[in-house]
Amino acid sequence: MIVLDALVRLCPPPAERPPAVDWAQAERALGAVLPADYKQLVGTYGDGIFDDTIWLLVPGSAYSDCDLQAQTTERDETLAGLWEFEAKPAGLLEAGARVLPWAFEEGTGAFLYWLARPGQHPDEWTVLYNEGRGPLWEHHDMGCVAFLLAVLTGTAKTEYFGSLHEGLKSADHRFETADHTLGTSGQ
Repeated sequence: MIVLDALVRLCPPPAERPPAVDWAQAERALGAVLPADYKQLVGTYGDGIFDDTIWLLVPGSAYSDCDLQAQTTERDETLAGLWEFEAKPAGLLEAGARVLPWAFEEGTGAFLYWLARPGQHPDEWTVLYNEGRGPLWEHHDMGCVAFLLAVLTGTAKTEYFGSLHEGLKSADHRFETADHTLGTSGQ
């Protein structure tokens, strides 16, 4: 919770609380229990975008691009086809390991995933960044909220969230809800 508190101080959440998520249903649909920090993140912010760059996926979003289940299905299909001719990242070579998306980068095709290893508690899942339009994957040995905070504060050791993202260097970080950014009509 300390990391989430730091994120909230840095980037205030919307004034209106996001809709509640039926976590039991979402986890059944995904076939996995989700990390506690992610649930707290979603409960604080809901679906939307941090600094015009990082879109947070949320179970049951009215927007398919922001819906965790829809994006998990799409990413599973895309990656299955990709791995027919491209090597999997090292962490996925372990039998039963999988990735689950939790966010994506605006306009790049890049996704942020959890690396879920068999027998590992979801709160121990780490972050994988895939550039989306290329074979490179970047591993970050931290959870999603810690990674998001590190990106926004410029302390993440990453090749991807650097000079290309001027918005992330802002002193005034912001979060915009999906409804505000995409309109309230959904889909």
